[in-house]
Formats: sequence, structure tokens, C-alpha cells
Amino acid sequence: MMTVPTLSGPVPARGAGRPTLGAQLLRRKPIAQMVEEAEAGQGGPRLVRSFGVLQLTMISVGATLGTGILVILGESVPLAGPAIWISFAIAGLAALLSAVSYAEMAGLVPVAGSSYSYTYATMGEGMAWICGWCLVLEYAVSVAAVAVGAGQYVNETLAVFGSVLPDAFSQPPGDGGVVNIPALVIVVLATVLLVRGAKESAWINTSIVVVKVGILVFFCAVAFTAFNAGNFEPLLPMGAAGVSAAASRVFFSYIGFDAASTAGEEARNPKRDLPRAIMLSMLIVTTIYVLVAVAAIGARPWGWFDGTEAALVKILEEITGQPWMALIFAAGAVLAIASIVLTVLYGQTRILLSMSRDGLIPAIFGRVSRRTGTPVAGTLLVGIAVALTAGLVPLGALADATSIGTLFAFALVNVAVIYLRRARPELERTFRVPLFPLTPILGALMCVYLMVNLGADTWATFAVWMLVGLAAYFGYGRRNSKVAALDNEEYLELSATAATRPCPVKP
Repeated sequence: MMTVPTLSGPVPARGAGRPTLGAQLLRRKPIAQMVEEAEAGQGGPRLVRSFGVLQLTMISVGATLGTGILVILGESVPLAGPAIWISFAIAGLAALLSAVSYAEMAGLVPVAGSSYSYTYATMGEGMAWICGWCLVLEYAVSVAAVAVGAGQYVNETLAVFGSVLPDAFSQPPGDGGVVNIPALVIVVLATVLLVRGAKESAWINTSIVVVKVGILVFFCAVAFTAFNAGNFEPLLPMGAAGVSAAASRVFFSYIGFDAASTAGEEARNPKRDLPRAIMLSMLIVTTIYVLVAVAAIGARPWGWFDGTEAALVKILEEITGQPWMALIFAAGAVLAIASIVLTVLYGQTRILLSMSRDGLIPAIFGRVSRRTGTPVAGTLLVGIAVALTAGLVPLGALADATSIGTLFAFALVNVAVIYLRRARPELERTFRVPLFPLTPILGALMCVYLMVNLGADTWATFAVWMLVGLAAYFGYGRRNSKVAALDNEEYLELSATAATRPCPVKP
């Protein structure tokens, strides 16, 4: 009797039974096989399961909370006017519709690959590669985009002491500088921390998230003392189109709630805790974003935000006249940005680990250190690339490019939920999307709607990124794919056997 094949180890030689291009692009990877490989550690050390629901929730909140409010608020208010809080609510609704789909899939596929793995299990290798390539854009570029904003708040902190960094060292080329030193440094520090260990990184992130929530609540308390309802008139000076355009941009603020799903192999009880963490984090983040947006507009007319950097700090300075308040907030904002960089960079390395495990990218990204239990080499490579991007690329181009890649990946997760409900209804689900199939359909349509509202330049950037991704797939991924390396008989046997096996990770 033939032994059931696995995908571990080196890629077998290309044989006569290797699938055609069309068949390879449609090959799905069985869920049970994904989980077994994660538990086996691919013949080497595996990731350590050390996260509970608190750490998972804080990873999600840490990767999400603060980005739009602290970094791009000044760029978004001129698009929507006083209705910016509605833009945040619309973007939050779009994110929530996708978040419930993520919650269901995270319970079904408790591995490190997030939406890349979900897509591989449902739509095949071709769409999985596209999704993974979008996630590289989402995670790595969003880290750089957020880190770029660190320079603003470092200068606000130093300004209290009568000093600022010169533009040459606090702005990237194109924005009047040479290199954004604060952005580069913050990414390097996050990389070093991640290399040391995931458990240590998670506890530091939890501490920083508590500080981050505290400074935003502090801002609201101060801003509401200067609240002027007249600042909300007219509510829609730029019309509904302006609200939609701002919603597409501030959707960037919700990128990161899916970071918890990348911790599927490091959660102690992923099938139970991942859905809880995703939903809880969305509730926390959306509530705080809308509250801060209302407080900011109530404190200052919407025209004031045009061209204003570090807007929340300046509002505190003008209301209180006390430099120490601005100092506390600016220093807290730097920590908040550090939390986002740390958690999103973490998610990126785990996505690449899963893609490497499948042979679609070089094996170096999937090597787990025996000493630290983390993918050290992959983390260092990603950290260096992101640090250089953060130091040398302006924020605007990064934020919009990140949003389009994320929206595409979110749409695929909504489709994945629909597929698995139809194809594998017998699978045990620890969380189920409510109002199925309406919710995932609306989630996918909302993502497409927000993508359409992004500018032509963003679409052009996305198209170029996809072309580069196709070149990478045909140049490396297609030839090294472990799923494609199985001949047709082996693949059919693996799929049939995996479909009858229970998931190794028990809820």
C-alpha cells in the first residue's frame, strides 16, 4: 500500500505526473495537513504556544489602535470635513464585516498564515499567492508607513525642551529630508525585540497598549472641555464623495486586527481564543477611533487640520497652554507607534514563515531558531527591508498602497468563508459568521467599494506590485511549490486522507 505523502522536507524532483499550470493554480492545501505540519515543526523546532486570549487581543489592538488617529488624521479630515467620524464608522463597519469572517476562519485554520492559509485551503495556490503577496504589501509597508509618523512625535517631544530634529533627519526624501532616523530606529528596535522571543514581545506590547489607550482617553477628556458643536456645521462640506474617499483612506487605521490570526501557531487554545481576540479588539478599536475623532473635531474646526502634523498634540497645547501635557501625549504617541510596528512586523514574519513552509518563497524565512523559538533569519531580513523603507519613503504613498492590498486580502477571506460553509459544512466551527451568507457577501462588496474609491495612482502602484508578484511566482514559487511537487495520484490521496482526519489542535 502506498504511504500517504506529506509536504514536509525537500521538494521532490519534477516528475511526469506534475500538474499543468492551470491545475497547479487550483490545487488546494488540506486544512488538516496545514495544522499537522505546524505541529510537527517541519522537521525542526516549532513555534512555541504561549499566548492566551489577553495577549492575542493586545496583539490585535496593538497592531491597529493609533495608526489613523496618530499619523494620518491631519490628511483625512480635509477630505471629509466634520464628518470624518462617519468615515471612521464606515471603515470600521467594513473592517467588522471582514473581522467576523476572519474569526470563523481563524478557528478553522489555526496556523500562522492568516488569510494566505485560508485562501490556500479554499481557492488554491494561485489565489493564495496573490493573497500572500498582498499581505506582504499590507504588513511590511504598513509598518514602514506607521514608523514614518514617529518623526513628527519625536519632534513634538523634543520641542518641549526647545529642540527639534532637523528635517534632514526626521523626514524622508521627497518630504524635505534625507532619512527619517526615528522611523528607522523604531523598526530596528522592534526587530531586535522580536528576535529575542515572541512571549517577551507580547508582554511588552501589552504594557504599551495600556499606555496607548490611556493617552487617547486622556486626549478625549481634555478635548471635550473645549467642545464646540458649531464645528460640525456643515457636516458634509465635501459631500458624500468626500466621506467615502476619507473612509477609504482611514481604512488604513483598521489594518492590523487580523494580526492576531497570524499567531495561530503560538496560541495555547487557538480555536477558542483567536475568534474572541479578533472580535474584542474590533470593539475596542472602533469605539476609541470614533470617540477621538468626535473630540478632535469638537475642539477645532475641520479646516484647522489641513496640513497639520501631530494634530492631537497641537490641540492639547492650544487648549491647556501646558507644555508638559503635550510632552506626555507625544511621548505616549511614540510608544503607541512602537506597539504598532512591533505587532505588525510580527505578523509579517509569520505570514512569510507559512509561505516558506509551502515552498513559495525561500526556506530561510521558515527557519525557526532552537534557542528562541522564533524565525530569527526571516525576522532580520524583514526588519532590515522595512527599516530602509521607513527611513526613505514618504507616508502618503505608503498608506494608500497598504489599504488597497489589505482590502483585496479581506475580500478573499470573506469568499473563503462562503466556500468552506458550502464545501465542508461538517467541520467544527468555534465561531460562526452571523447572518450567513449575507455578512460575508456584504464584507466582500464593502472591500471592493472602498478599493474603487482609492485614487488612480494607488491602483497603478497596486498593478505594478502585482506584476512583480507574478514574476516572483513564476520565477521561484511555481518551481518550488511543495503542493505542486506531488504527482496527481499523490495529491489526490493526500487530499482524500486529510479530509477524513480531525484537526490536531483541539478547542
